[in-house]
Amino acid sequence: MNDARIADGTDTRIGHNAAEVAITIEVRLFNSLTRHAGAEGPVRRMDLAAGATVGDVVDRLSLPVADIFLILRNGRDVSPGIYGGGAINRDAVLDHGDVLAFSGPVPYSFGFGAPVV
Repeated sequence: MNDARIADGTDTRIGHNAAEVAITIEVRLFNSLTRHAGAEGPVRRMDLAAGATVGDVVDRLSLPVADIFLILRNGRDVSPGIYGGGAINRDAVLDHGDVLAFSGPVPYSFGFGAPVV
């Protein structure tokens, strides 16, 4: 987990009465990251504890950070600067109903122009 958890497992980012609250998000894997999808496939729903972060999802899916090129939460880039194998923003907190998309490097096809994720 990340630095927001103290020794007894309490999450300091959320209120004391939210320990049992769960959120549901949708996770989508694109391009080269689809090989990490497993039997559930590249699109799945995931239940997480309130206060869960992008880093929690990366850990749970065992995604290799060096293979992540882009992370979008609800269509917005939450990890600027990761291009080329940089550090991801593990601390971006997720909300119920978020759609989190992970993309590996996007292949370029000369005949069809630049691809869009």
